[in-house]
Amino acid sequence: MKNIADQLPPEIARQIHPDRRKNEAAYWAVREQLLDQYRGQWIGFADGRVIASGTSPVTVFHAAEATGLHSFFICVGKEEEPCRIRRLASPYDAAYPGEALPLVRVEFRQASRLPGVAFDRVIPDTGADASVLPWLDCQLLQLAPSLGVQGLISGVAGSSAATLAFQIWAWLDGQEYPCRLQADFFGSERILGRDVLNRLEILFRGPAGEVVVNP
Repeated sequence: MKNIADQLPPEIARQIHPDRRKNEAAYWAVREQLLDQYRGQWIGFADGRVIASGTSPVTVFHAAEATGLHSFFICVGKEEEPCRIRRLASPYDAAYPGEALPLVRVEFRQASRLPGVAFDRVIPDTGADASVLPWLDCQLLQLAPSLGVQGLISGVAGSSAATLAFQIWAWLDGQEYPCRLQADFFGSERILGRDVLNRLEILFRGPAGEVVVNP
């Protein structure tokens, strides 16, 4: 498989932390040896070993990033399967008199328990494996490429593109949640995915035109 970091926009790829590239190459060197024990599991791989593993991507991702080892993050045996994000075919608006688009306001935080940046018009999307922000929003959060973990992202059409994933937190309804944020270098939508939604009680009140978090 082609190095994921090299599939990023060149100006972004140049800023990837060198240990990310080293750990990605080291993973592929021992990948066959990991299949029996870790097939189908998400892992963080650094310094020639698995430093975190499990079935919840966001939990493993945060555990691996907490070590500070700039690990390579991947699902063993499913390396070429991208993180799937549902893409809207046309622009909808919450005020549209037909089928309205549910939206929420979310504060994304680079560091836990510290103020972040609040964004309006974030789409709560149960069809998205992870949360997504356009690269311009990521820059507002001061998410440097050197902090990101290389990966793949895909829309409903099936084609994939390289992305960077960041360990951040989402704050809404007075509570903070771990988030596996994917940077979108080509799109403009803000999406709150299942990495956060699966930790919430969330009610879509279509007739009332509102989303209720933790009703």
